[in-house]
Amino acid sequence: MDDLEKLYTTHYAAVVRFLYRKIWDADRAEDLAQEVFIRAMAHRPEKPRAWIFAVAANLARDEARAAIRRRKHLTLLKDDPVPLSTPDPSVEETVERDERWAQVSGALAALSERDREVLLLWDAGLSYPEIAAQSGLAVGAVGTTLARARKRLIEAHDKTEYVADAARS
Repeated sequence: MDDLEKLYTTHYAAVVRFLYRKIWDADRAEDLAQEVFIRAMAHRPEKPRAWIFAVAANLARDEARAAIRRRKHLTLLKDDPVPLSTPDPSVEETVERDERWAQVSGALAALSERDREVLLLWDAGLSYPEIAAQSGLAVGAVGTTLARARKRLIEAHDKTEYVADAARS
């Protein structure tokens, strides 16, 4: 097994998870993960693990910018907002799962870009030095930033959970 194949089999799932938590679209996350590894084949980086997550973060940022442009364009083209579909109220588990998912994604969205990126890189399994290289933080600041980001995530989640509970009442 060559180095790139080993890199792919070892890190593909983590890259997809990382991308998914940035763009919230499973199919698109898989497409972008494939792009990351295609670029790795062409580039052959010296520190491949940190490199693939750096490329993944950049692709996710590009994807987010493109999505914003598409939404602005569609908003200009439409007079009426698109009605949101609601889950079947008779399926309690689906509703609860969707509510939990909305709370978690809302809490992540409430974080600063830096906090979200550090948390997602850590969740993807990167070491503190790799997170530092990707985020531009000093290695010593990664732990502090991560601890604060976790605290903010919990606070944001608790706030969204409180709002959701109040809305149900």
